[in-house]
Amino acid sequence: MNKISFLLFLLLSLFCSNITFSQTDHSDAVITGHVVSEGEHIPFVNIFLEGTKYGTTTDVTGHYMLVDLPVGEYTLVAKMVGYKEKKEKVILEAGNTIEVKFDLEEDVIHMDEVVVTGTKTFKRQTESAVIVNVLDGKTIEKVAAQTISESLSFQPGLRMETDCQTCNYTQLRMNGLGGAYSQILINSRAVFSPLTGLYGLEQLPTALVERIEVVRGGASALYGSSAIGGTVNIITKLPERNSYEVTSKNQIIGGDALDYNVNGTLTALSQKRNAGMAMYAFHRERDAYDHNGDNFSELPEITNNSFGINSFFLIDEDQKIEANFSATNEYRYGGEMIDGPAYLAKQSEERTHNIIMGGAGYENTISNNTSLIIYSAGQYTKRKHFTGISPDGGQELQDYNNAPPYGHSKNSTIQFGSQLNHAVNDFVGAGTNIFTFGAEYVYDDVFDEISAYDYLIDQQTKNLGAFVQSDWSITRKTTLLAGIRADKHNFVDKLILNPRVSLLLKPNLNTQLRVSWSTGFRAPQAFDADMHIAFAGGGIQTVELADNLKEERSQSVSASLNWDKPNEKHIVGFTLEGFYTRLNDAFILEEIGTEADGNSILEKRNGGNSQVYGATFEARANFNRTLQVEGGLTAQKSTYDEAVAWSEELPGEKDYLRTPEIYGYYTLSWTPTDRLSTSLSGVYTGSMLVPHYGLAGDAGTPEQDELFKSPSFMETNLKVAYRFDLQRIDSSIELFGGVSNLFNAYQDDFDSGKNRDSGYIYGPSKPRTLYFGIKLFN
Repeated sequence: MNKISFLLFLLLSLFCSNITFSQTDHSDAVITGHVVSEGEHIPFVNIFLEGTKYGTTTDVTGHYMLVDLPVGEYTLVAKMVGYKEKKEKVILEAGNTIEVKFDLEEDVIHMDEVVVTGTKTFKRQTESAVIVNVLDGKTIEKVAAQTISESLSFQPGLRMETDCQTCNYTQLRMNGLGGAYSQILINSRAVFSPLTGLYGLEQLPTALVERIEVVRGGASALYGSSAIGGTVNIITKLPERNSYEVTSKNQIIGGDALDYNVNGTLTALSQKRNAGMAMYAFHRERDAYDHNGDNFSELPEITNNSFGINSFFLIDEDQKIEANFSATNEYRYGGEMIDGPAYLAKQSEERTHNIIMGGAGYENTISNNTSLIIYSAGQYTKRKHFTGISPDGGQELQDYNNAPPYGHSKNSTIQFGSQLNHAVNDFVGAGTNIFTFGAEYVYDDVFDEISAYDYLIDQQTKNLGAFVQSDWSITRKTTLLAGIRADKHNFVDKLILNPRVSLLLKPNLNTQLRVSWSTGFRAPQAFDADMHIAFAGGGIQTVELADNLKEERSQSVSASLNWDKPNEKHIVGFTLEGFYTRLNDAFILEEIGTEADGNSILEKRNGGNSQVYGATFEARANFNRTLQVEGGLTAQKSTYDEAVAWSEELPGEKDYLRTPEIYGYYTLSWTPTDRLSTSLSGVYTGSMLVPHYGLAGDAGTPEQDELFKSPSFMETNLKVAYRFDLQRIDSSIELFGGVSNLFNAYQDDFDSGKNRDSGYIYGPSKPRTLYFGIKLFN
């Protein structure tokens, strides 16, 4: 498996070298025309004949021409991000030229985007039986997010959490459940392994993202059994036109540390639109930041270099290949801020990651009713790391320096799968039913070792899954999504079946009602949080798996109401959702003792039952394409039936730790002209119970362990951008700047010194940060 990089490269090379494109005889059938919106010509709009490989884009004047087209009756499509798609029927005759003009309407709120994550087939949001939220490139720009982790908090029910003061390990929480209950996908592929999940969302730049689709809950049978909290599908950019974009952003964190990044994207599309490639590159350098003046960082030093390629090839009208590849090298260091190797610091963490990811998929539209997809994906991570806290002196210090606790990790993940979609019209006399049949195999191999701590994870997980799903549009107002997933995991003795059902009702054009029920399980393996080594109580804190650990089972129900009302100038809408999840044999972490060298052990065990329930409200509005507002608020409760003994010094606690009962977000953007844009955004997190491990006699920590109820906080962000058009070079320049965490709602009671509890961290991910930048694009 450690040769996965070579195999992926070979696979991509074979795809690229063996494709031949069909040729078409000259017909001299021609279409010309232009595209306008509100009287203004629109450049770079995609124009193509639906169901064929023939297409082009409008030029800088908004005009286009298609030549040598096939004879017959076709549908001509005009499509561009930010505008509603438009279609026109055309009849093409040999030697004739016709003119088709399009007048596009701006899509100010994407109420009915085409999404794929809910059913693995292309459906409009209002037609999907499960709610699919979309975080698009415009929203990511509004909040000035440079990594995927910085953008995900701006979705209802989602919360990004920083869990380590030293290395800034993060996790995504959905509907009150921890990171291990959510599935992170890249282009619908499960290549995010437990080890990759530790830092992966912070390592991936937004430069590669076309959009992020979020499905809360596990209502679709097509995704892994552990997608109990939900699924996040990161969809990377594919070329729609020939374009480039280069952005440089500079940040000043807390008036002290610098954070600089530059990223660029380049897309190229063949003249006939039957092949294309999108390439991106990203470079970041961030200084370490010390908030409380103890010479120990609260934000680690980071250097990141990433690049990637996404491509597609249309073999003919019915066959398509997509392939992608990316590579990331990241160095991060947190702890005592010294010059020299990590082991000379009193306390530090050092990580060097080398990650490659890739995948390829083949799609064949066998007939109007049947399609076949075959895919593979994988990732390989090689990591060198150090996690150490030095003794005060004497022989212990000498022994520590002679054999410092360096470690190394290797992680391979590979996935193979296939999917067959078949539509049956007039199914049992009512509507169309799309049946989806599929199978996939996921293999993950993790090796992570620190010899000095006698710490070792050597884990190979294998899961063979099969699924069948019925997406039945019974009437124009009723859709029933029902399916079952079967999984055989090598850590579970029996085959596990998980049925899942969703119902969509549409009383009118503006309203959708949804109800869903699903089951799932999590295998008794080590997940990302279990692989994080923490500092606490003057030593190292590690997680061990109990010998008799068994799988955790879940049942979830949810119900939602979605309403949107557009008129000529305004759009308003809201979504209200309630959810409930019951976990049987829930995984818990309990402190079971301290070793002779002062290191403590948390054991992962089954702890009885647990439940998470609550409601999410989301509202959105756009006024005359000038003022747009979106926001969401989640109120929830997460408890265990029996108290969990997180510390040996204190009684147990039934409430989930690090889980606020109220959290939410908002974005407000004002665009008075097409050149000037401003945005105000914020993330609210209510109070929560945070474990705080102490060390008696140490001035920088509590005298003993304590359970702290954190204050609530609101992180407010402001951004202003202005665009200059450079017509002579067909390009534009945008200057932008702003402030993150404007009111500096940053934690002010961090532990200090080498014995600090690195897990005692809450609140925004960074203090008040000024930034400015420039973007050059066409």
